[in-house]
Amino acid sequence: MTGPREFLRQALALTLCYACGLPFASGQTGTANEPASIEPSKPSVPWIIRPYLPTIVPPARIYNSGRFARLIQGGSLYLTVQDAVALALENNIDIEIARYNPIVSAWNLERSEAGGALPGVPSGSSQASTVTSGQGVAGSQASAGVNISTGGNNNGNARTATVTQIGPVTQTLDPTFQQSGVWQHSTSPQPDAVLSQVASLISNRRIYTSSFTEGTLTGGTYTVGYTESYLNENTPTDLLNPSDLPNLTISFQHNLLQGFGVAVNARTININKVNVKTADLNFKTTVIGTVINVLNLYYGLSADFEDLRAKKSALEVAQKFYEDNQKQVQIGTLAPLDVTTAESQVASSQLALVDSQAALDQQESSLKNTLSRTGINDPVLKNVTIIPLDRIVVPEKDELPPLRELVAAALTNRPDLEAAKNNLTTLELSALGTKNSLLPGLEVFGNTVNRGLAGVPKTVTFSQFTETANPYITGPISTALGQIFRRNYPSESIGAFLGLTIFDRQAIADQIIDQLTIRQTELTNNKDVNQVSVDVSNQVVALQQARARYDAAIRSRILEQQLFDSEQKKFSLGASTPYNVVLQQRDLIAAQSSEVAALVAYSNAHLALEQVLGTTLADYHVNLPEAMNGKVARVSNLPNPLPKQP
Repeated sequence: MTGPREFLRQALALTLCYACGLPFASGQTGTANEPASIEPSKPSVPWIIRPYLPTIVPPARIYNSGRFARLIQGGSLYLTVQDAVALALENNIDIEIARYNPIVSAWNLERSEAGGALPGVPSGSSQASTVTSGQGVAGSQASAGVNISTGGNNNGNARTATVTQIGPVTQTLDPTFQQSGVWQHSTSPQPDAVLSQVASLISNRRIYTSSFTEGTLTGGTYTVGYTESYLNENTPTDLLNPSDLPNLTISFQHNLLQGFGVAVNARTININKVNVKTADLNFKTTVIGTVINVLNLYYGLSADFEDLRAKKSALEVAQKFYEDNQKQVQIGTLAPLDVTTAESQVASSQLALVDSQAALDQQESSLKNTLSRTGINDPVLKNVTIIPLDRIVVPEKDELPPLRELVAAALTNRPDLEAAKNNLTTLELSALGTKNSLLPGLEVFGNTVNRGLAGVPKTVTFSQFTETANPYITGPISTALGQIFRRNYPSESIGAFLGLTIFDRQAIADQIIDQLTIRQTELTNNKDVNQVSVDVSNQVVALQQARARYDAAIRSRILEQQLFDSEQKKFSLGASTPYNVVLQQRDLIAAQSSEVAALVAYSNAHLALEQVLGTTLADYHVNLPEAMNGKVARVSNLPNPLPKQP
């Protein structure tokens, strides 16, 4: 017989196993500042204790990748378009945040595969005061209907914890094993000493309880339980003292209407499977949006450098014209008042240059913040100038497929449309629960119990007769176990439970609300599909307009350059005035700025069309698994020789 000392020894052994396993719990590799992955890692310990140790979740990655170090040279960050995209995939904080969503969805799926509600744990206090019917004096009194308080009795019913939700609750699918041991010493005064033959009944009791429970997706629960009660009393009237009373119970409970069927009970699992796919689609949508933002900022910065060059050139021309006019005033061929006009143009050109530089600095800061987890205050990036190596390229002709093909491509490639379909699927799966809740509650349950009894026989002498224990039940615990497995004392029971909710308004309302929500979602999805044709058509028109404006801006800039050159020649020949030259220079500067703005507008329109079509990642060679891991395999190398700074 296992005693308290043996039980404590086993508990201590399990505790030591737990403590020894802790040093192996962290199997994560990576640098101290940047973990290799954000994926949780289960502890590397024997499987038997692994479920009871915390899973290691790596710290958040708040440092940038090493790609920056390879691209910074001489205080400048030289970037191609692909390098900018690679840096964003590795370091953009919005993408880093979005990486956690698929991982959370995967763990939600694992949680749902365990089922629910969670099983309750019987309290030790209720078992400590358990009286086994028929065993000992107190058991005999209980069997006879006599209740004598021992002062510490707590007969509260142990209940299973439940989790409320709309629709039937899935059974707990993870097998549950429970083991408890209680050792009790009690002294009870006996107001009626007929049974005990003692004034004070002293009992030493040991109770061991084991149970194994598992639920099924069909809507049932099966339990195998074993209870062993050992009792030793000071009474001379027990025929067996000490005695062992083991019980082996096999029971089941199964839903037949409400909560019945794999489809109903597995709906949460299936919903989370769909949510895993949806999380990947949402992550893809985040990556597309971030890449588009990076490209807009990159090409905007490239255009700002072009505008800055034009503003510098205009200032140089205005400065030279002003100096030439001063020389002509000195030799008397030009009135001093005309120099003021040239000087005013110099001031205007300087202001335009300052504004252009400010716009470039702002664009550069936005791009740095998008490419870095640590923002613009990172010491590595704070004083670095970004040098874009690629320029906006406008093809001679936009060769676009027919509108029907573009719409079909958008419907195929857009992750947001696929995510909307998945959302409708999850609503339909969830509606299985509310539909099933309309059914009455009908359960069938049953159990079979095999009992045994054994102990040390005693001879009890009363005034009228002498009684001795049955030899069949005398012996050690093995005698009682043999009775159990031979089914000498079997008991069986089976029953059914039917529960009806009058009017059932709550279940009806839940079912109708779910169906109405599904109808709304269907219409919303159809609206989104219809909107795709409009969006694609609008973006095609926007791209065509942007090209037309860009072509017109180029022609306008060329004409303004010719007019300015002509006006300068006329002025050198004395056929024009400084005012006319300055006026033409202002028109030329405006035309140059318009050309740059039209170039950016064309680039943005082209990127917006790619986003609407869902082809951004393919067009810029973005590998989604690399984006998920935050590590791009492509190696970034600086050009040789390095280009001059603009």
